[in-house]
Amino acid sequence: MQKICVIGGSRYFGKLLVERLQAAGHQVTVINRGSTPPLPGVEHLVVDRNDEAALTAALDARTFDVVVDQVCYTPVQAAIAARAFAGRTRRYVMTSTIEVYDPATAALPAVPSGTPVSEESVDPTTWQVAMDLPWHDDAYLEAHYAEGKRQAEAVFAHASSFAFATVRSAHVLGGGAQEFTGRLAHYAGRMTQGEEITVHAKALPTVFIHYEELADLLLWATAADFTGPVNACSDGPLDVHDLAEIVATQAGREAVYRTVPAGEEASPFSFDRHYAMSNARAKVLGFSFSRTTDWLPGAVAEALAMSAAPTD
Repeated sequence: MQKICVIGGSRYFGKLLVERLQAAGHQVTVINRGSTPPLPGVEHLVVDRNDEAALTAALDARTFDVVVDQVCYTPVQAAIAARAFAGRTRRYVMTSTIEVYDPATAALPAVPSGTPVSEESVDPTTWQVAMDLPWHDDAYLEAHYAEGKRQAEAVFAHASSFAFATVRSAHVLGGGAQEFTGRLAHYAGRMTQGEEITVHAKALPTVFIHYEELADLLLWATAADFTGPVNACSDGPLDVHDLAEIVATQAGREAVYRTVPAGEEASPFSFDRHYAMSNARAKVLGFSFSRTTDWLPGAVAEALAMSAAPTD
């Protein structure tokens, strides 16, 4: 049994992670602002992580074997957490994102198209941190989501009081209504209505992961001893046409496409730049991934069922 603290953990794969930690016999503490109550038997600390004094007071004398941070988006939040948990945990795992590799959001090393991007492309130990940017401004944060994650990783990477690992997740799908971004629902709705799927002229592949598989990987990461970044994605990149054809098959429809001009936004998961991740490091460390095409039809069926459900 370990004592594990989850910051966030109130929805989607974070909630599932809490369930699996508890089922594995761990003593779990959840920290959030109180909008969603945790599972029975889970300790709940209601506090705003952005308030350092309140967070430190809420933690009191508690210590943990591992902290899993599901909701760290800025270097300011990371710095607060690094100070608050100094001396309170031996290991800190942050949930990050594939978007740290997006070449449209930073000057990154060039990766040949078709070559899976490895963790070394973004090294948090060398990434520059700028605390004085307007990270508290929601509009700024939304527009600089990838950079906020890169800089948050960098802050933790330099924390000396605990071992740090970051899980860079692919695009997460599955779970029907639980998939709160609505990206798969976008395809389900447009396909059933016979509406166009907008795509780039040369749409490049990306990678995905099922929310249950991501919860499994985070559970694994709490017990592992690796440090630094690890990519989390199912085997088998897909481009927007591959995805749409799976939705079309499940819906019994024919996909209709419209190509957008260069520079114009297209449907979710249509990318005009390459940053599909490699999951080789996680495999070497001992995690086994599913194939995207094994679970995606089921996730699509959930999205189609949700789009067909009455809305009254």
